[in-house]
Amino acid sequence: MSSVRYCVNGKLVSGVAPTNRGFAYGDGIFRTMRLLNGELQDWPLHYQTLVADCSKINIVCPSAELLMQEFKHLMASAEDADLSSGIVKVIITRGDGARGYAPPAICEPTRVLIHSALPVYPTNIYDVGVALYTCQTRLASQPLLAGIKHLNRLENVLARAELKDPRFFDGVLRDYEDHVIEAVSGNLFIHKDGLVMTPALEQCGVAGVMRQKILDWYKTQGQTVVSTSLLMENLLTADAVVVANSVYGVLQVTQIDEQVIASNHWAKQLRSALAYVVH
Repeated sequence: MSSVRYCVNGKLVSGVAPTNRGFAYGDGIFRTMRLLNGELQDWPLHYQTLVADCSKINIVCPSAELLMQEFKHLMASAEDADLSSGIVKVIITRGDGARGYAPPAICEPTRVLIHSALPVYPTNIYDVGVALYTCQTRLASQPLLAGIKHLNRLENVLARAELKDPRFFDGVLRDYEDHVIEAVSGNLFIHKDGLVMTPALEQCGVAGVMRQKILDWYKTQGQTVVSTSLLMENLLTADAVVVANSVYGVLQVTQIDEQVIASNHWAKQLRSALAYVVH
């Protein structure tokens, strides 16, 4: 891909004002989705989460029609070869404001769309799985923000900066009570004695779209995924562990730190069930 492209409020520019509250305070939300054959994957579900996340912090989410119009405008600026794949990130901030934390009485949300290349992953992650490291950075509890993908992601930045060993694909994030919450860039699921479980996100963490797709698929199969408190020992003794997000899909976890994790074909089965196209 030749370049990263930006669309801000419908204009092909590459910046926002320093007074924008998303820049100044992280006052906004975002979602990242995969572009395949020129189509945004799972757009209805992504838009649903955009609306829900905006609502939780009292931002009026722009309409799906407006965002799709701006997406098409952004893509019209790309070379033909760039349209087949990539990543599209949608950012919604509260908009511009004066100095100080208090939000303006009347706000015009800022819309940012970013189109960039797919990440370059190791070629064997879909065949042999991935290793995770245990992050020392912890997630603080904040029920008001739990589940949403807000722009305040410094905890994830610090946790990702811990990665020094190229053997590890991502990290496992815990809260201050040692509960496993998520991976740095994805959600976690474990399989144990025929039961599928995922960490509860009532206090912190991000409820990803791929996580929701997995929950929805199991529901169609008449099986409930239990959202519960999990500890590291639950991951280490599970029959299988997978990590999931909207970009790489679902990956088998085969190792955490130096410990080998039981492995099967669970991730492959989920990718097939969700019709995920491997890239």
